[in-house]
Amino acid sequence: MIRDEILSELNKKQDVKYRDFQAKLIPSRTAEEMIGVKTPELRNYAKELLKREDIGEFLEILPHEYFDEDQLHAFIISGIRDYDKCMEEVDKFLPYVDNWATCDQMSPKVFKKHRPELLKKIKKWIGSKDTYTVRFAIGMLMEHFLDEDFDIKYPEMVAKIRSDEYYINMMIAWYFATALAKQYDAVLPFIEKKKLDKWTHNKAIQKSVESYRISPEQKEYLRSLKIK
Repeated sequence: MIRDEILSELNKKQDVKYRDFQAKLIPSRTAEEMIGVKTPELRNYAKELLKREDIGEFLEILPHEYFDEDQLHAFIISGIRDYDKCMEEVDKFLPYVDNWATCDQMSPKVFKKHRPELLKKIKKWIGSKDTYTVRFAIGMLMEHFLDEDFDIKYPEMVAKIRSDEYYINMMIAWYFATALAKQYDAVLPFIEKKKLDKWTHNKAIQKSVESYRISPEQKEYLRSLKIK
């Protein structure tokens, strides 16, 4: 089976120190559930596997046993060039994504050329009950809809989200910090009018103040908007 071949290859690339370091960063996974393959090696291996006709067999094996398999799966999906096929695989995989790293590193290149279709999916994902499906939706809005396709209704979508999940709220904060860097005048009222919950509001300001893309004057004003 292709999975046996993939596991054999992943174990050849194992770095135990890296595995133990990663295990401290991914709360949902233990060191026993990790092999310890560095991200650049996984990306390169995913490119090789994409050329294989039998790669679909690996993508069907869900859930995966190892974190590294999830990472590899995310990178393979990110390289699929056919939009419909890519989206089909994203929808199959998202319910099994259980950590921030796999969620954030899944970034299909083909989405850039299919923004109208992608937006429809984002609106569906953002209402999901699954933490990482919501996080992925916010990430896609941040990646594809803060530049030439920006519309004020997109930060409005994100601002309406209310969750007790740390990894959703952290992504909301990251979204607004990035939005302030790219669309400062349009997005600033969300902070001024306190449209986010207190923790997320303050975290968005913190991230903005840490950004080199925000001017000193803007940082000073944002600091004054922190909720005590």
